[in-house]
Amino acid sequence: MSSLNVVCDFDGTIALEDVTDNLLDRFAGASWKDIEGQWLAGHFGSRECMARQVALLRASRKEIDDYLDSVKIDPFFSSFVNHCEQTPDVSLTIVSDGIDYAVRRILRKHALSRLHIKANALVAVSEHRYRLDFPHAAAQCTAQAGTCKCAVARKRPQARTIVNGDGTSDLCVAARADFVFAKDRLLTFCQANAIAHLPFDNFFDIEREFSEVVGTVNHRSTPIGV
Repeated sequence: MSSLNVVCDFDGTIALEDVTDNLLDRFAGASWKDIEGQWLAGHFGSRECMARQVALLRASRKEIDDYLDSVKIDPFFSSFVNHCEQTPDVSLTIVSDGIDYAVRRILRKHALSRLHIKANALVAVSEHRYRLDFPHAAAQCTAQAGTCKCAVARKRPQARTIVNGDGTSDLCVAARADFVFAKDRLLTFCQANAIAHLPFDNFFDIEREFSEVVGTVNHRSTPIGV
């Protein structure tokens, strides 16, 4: 079996809500939505968008934690993780253009702290204020993302890549992946661009199809690559 990267989005994919947006709704001023609109209009990349938005947060760590501890994840995700861990030469990485502290706290609550996570780093600058650092940014990232999902996938250059996702931050890596499990905006993108994909509602759908998809991807003569 060939090496296989599984690149999995977090907000709206593993988490049943957009955790980053909900943090901003609760703890940032209304102007975070103006910044979001400028990003969607193409005035700057998601890295600058996220940096500006997180700078608006005004909350104690306890207030943030209380919200994060209320977040529900897909009830079938843990089973999918076990399936990946039992499949030879599959590497599962959670790759998010959201906030690493949020991803880690939520997954730890669900006994999934062992997972590999790549996301933007939340740094406290005072008791109630924060900044965002970008340890997984890439100068060549066409999306100017805080976390370049393509760069994460490229770290195993001879491997095939399967992407699980739902939104804008997944578009670039999905266009370069060997296969995509998609919903919402990502599904529309895959359909419009003839990208090999299957729709999903939850991780039960992905796990049910995963072995067959892996077999199909591995029988290609060469990986598409990212």
